[in-house]
Amino acid sequence: MARYTGSKDKLSRAEGYDLFGKGSKLTRLNVPPGQHGNKRTRRSTSEYAKQLREKQKVKRLYGILERQFSRYAAKALSTKGNTGEKLLSILEKRLDNTVYRLGFTTTRTSARQLVSHRHLLVNSKKVNIPSYQIKKGDVISLTEKAIKIPVVSKSLTNKDYKPPKWLERKGSVGKVVSDPGREDIIEPISEQDVVEYYSR
Repeated sequence: MARYTGSKDKLSRAEGYDLFGKGSKLTRLNVPPGQHGNKRTRRSTSEYAKQLREKQKVKRLYGILERQFSRYAAKALSTKGNTGEKLLSILEKRLDNTVYRLGFTTTRTSARQLVSHRHLLVNSKKVNIPSYQIKKGDVISLTEKAIKIPVVSKSLTNKDYKPPKWLERKGSVGKVVSDPGREDIIEPISEQDVVEYYSR
């Protein structure tokens, strides 16, 4: 299972956005990465460069490598309806992202680790594939072992957490009640730029 193992701060600084939910741990967000990052000025970019940057941002936000992201884009382009919203729906319905949206963890990275380490049950069966596509009616729950993990236990007791409307959660059990809508995605994403990049 391929995944990015380099500097997360570097990626966030390249996009000018906290991609991995590091909050105050992320320093110099507004300074581009590299030896001369603090001396460079961001120039006006071409339409292609703008689309490329947005594609890179979305890909990194969901923790996906290029080949898999390209497959998702191709699938979205081949279906009827709003292509951008279809792409976002595919990304949102990944199991690791769904675990994150359910509030079982505070980042997608830790959600992916939970899934990979077989701490998740989908309809009472263990699933360890982060890219697994959940569907309406699926019940997602944590194993007893997972509930005892300090970070997970802390997330479960967060009273300020509210799941998006396409999900329901009671304790350590969540349910997919509908497909995710565009309004459920709070991150600043321009899906149209991503679609236009792959439509060239």
